[in-house]
Amino acid sequence: MKNPSDLTVALEAGAVTTALVYRAIVHPVGATLILGHGAGAGQRSTFMVDFARALSSLGIDIVTFNFLYAEQRRRIPDRGPALEACYRAVIGIARSHVESARHLLFLGGKSMGGRIATQVAAVDSDAPLAGLVLLGYPLHPPGKPDQLRDRHLPAVRRPMLFVQGRRDAFGTPAELTPILERLTPAPTLRAVDGDHSFKLSKTDPAAQAAVYADIQRTIASWVESFVNT
Repeated sequence: MKNPSDLTVALEAGAVTTALVYRAIVHPVGATLILGHGAGAGQRSTFMVDFARALSSLGIDIVTFNFLYAEQRRRIPDRGPALEACYRAVIGIARSHVESARHLLFLGGKSMGGRIATQVAAVDSDAPLAGLVLLGYPLHPPGKPDQLRDRHLPAVRRPMLFVQGRRDAFGTPAELTPILERLTPAPTLRAVDGDHSFKLSKTDPAAQAAVYADIQRTIASWVESFVNT
């Protein structure tokens, strides 16, 4: 499998971070999906790399990146404005270097990365974004269901695909459902077995691989549904 190409992303105050481009391997659909990582692991985590490679094999150009704190090997995420600025910078570099990103661009990410993608989209309602892919949306901190992170979601106003584990401590599909029912356009919610990272409760490598593969096919099919529409 072809290795991803590196891109340098310039940020404020002379800082830089790194993005990786996983080009569609066969039968490109003509779309780019940017995936931001979760709070606890960067773009080279097993989850991010495996999903990027799998989705590129399904025809989507994938761009991952490190938020600056991860690039600098700091443990604590930066504040929201800095995370959003980093994501916006990656959008700019993707549009400059990936042809399909200039035609059909999706944002998204794992947990925090997906939340920041929604915040970026909510702030800029005129940006040409085809939709968002959210893997384990962190609706609230674990054990704190009253601290919802949903206030900005009505302002996104793009198609959204939520993939949520049925045992997700950050918000179950049942918790998400009444919130998503109020959004326009109506989001797609795919409930899957597993926790916040879609991990099954029992160690079964074959079953785990099947869960991930099903999610990846769901994403690819959803993205492809917007091609030539």
